[in-house]
Amino acid sequence: MKPTPFTDKHIALGAKMAEFAGFNMPISYTGINDEHMTVRKAVGVFDVSHMGEFIVKGPHALDLIQRVTTNNAAALSNGKAQYSCMPNNEGGTVDDLLVYCIEENNVYMLVVNAGNIDKDWNWIQSHNTNGAEMHNISAKTGLLAVQGPQATKVIQALTDMDVLNLKYYTFVKGKFAGVDNVLISATGYTGAGGVEIYFEDINSHAEIIWDAIFKSGADYGIKPIGLGARDTLRLEMGFCLYGNDIDDTTSPIEAGLGWITKFTKEFTSRSVFENQKNNGVTKRLVGFEMLDKGIARHDYEITDEQGNIIGRVTSGTQSPSLGKAIGMGYVNVLHASLQTEIFIKVRNNSLKAKVVKIPFE
Repeated sequence: MKPTPFTDKHIALGAKMAEFAGFNMPISYTGINDEHMTVRKAVGVFDVSHMGEFIVKGPHALDLIQRVTTNNAAALSNGKAQYSCMPNNEGGTVDDLLVYCIEENNVYMLVVNAGNIDKDWNWIQSHNTNGAEMHNISAKTGLLAVQGPQATKVIQALTDMDVLNLKYYTFVKGKFAGVDNVLISATGYTGAGGVEIYFEDINSHAEIIWDAIFKSGADYGIKPIGLGARDTLRLEMGFCLYGNDIDDTTSPIEAGLGWITKFTKEFTSRSVFENQKNNGVTKRLVGFEMLDKGIARHDYEITDEQGNIIGRVTSGTQSPSLGKAIGMGYVNVLHASLQTEIFIKVRNNSLKAKVVKIPFE
């Protein structure tokens, strides 16, 4: 297992550690419910240094990004970011990612999922026919997500850059906690507000930044948060997790990501998605809440009242904020309407659930 720049911190704090995407990662510290509510009500810090970062630069950078992603990166100006996805040739999804515009038409940063770093790099390289300059900076980049309603106050105290007024999906770059060349973006995977902080992992920068954030956040009840609560937080918002809710076999149209699929340019599998948009899909990713007692888990079968299989669960949990069991899954479009009753096969039982809108409430 690979460490992150913060692995020793997690172990010293008594975190429950486990392997995730080849990295030794903290799953929980004080418990998922406590950590979850800390982020919803105050501020929490996630080590997400396992994520991958690629720099794409030069006169052919934008053209390459446009051809391999669904969203329109040409709409980005300096200091703006966007959520996007990379389709494969069969209309499935290689990965979902963030695209940061560092310098318009010249320098971009792509942030990809930890488990897909090599796959994504090879996929983009295979389409790099015009020689855009590419650098995989994943191993030397640290990343903390500071999330929650108090997050920007904690971070603002450590920099002269304007963090309090950062609009969603914009970023600034400069000095933070005395460390140069730090990128702070108003992004995250929790729906609780806050920022993500990218820095170069050299000269004890990780320790300096971690210690400064926890000192600044002491009066706000700041806590370190593990991947367990990261999952419950993102699920309450209906955010997709690669490998669960989207994968090589699912299209962005089926996954409800039509809003990041722009048909104003040419990109991989465009014709497949255009056909799905115009003529409809056979399955759709929906949110559901359990009506019977029980928790739906990844890959459980979804059936209709007669027991016919109509889909499968992709994610499920007990929601700490809402106090009820929720989940997401792909179902036949005939069963995808809001309030439709569906049934989750849990061992030998069929538990009743209903389709609801996401974010969950």
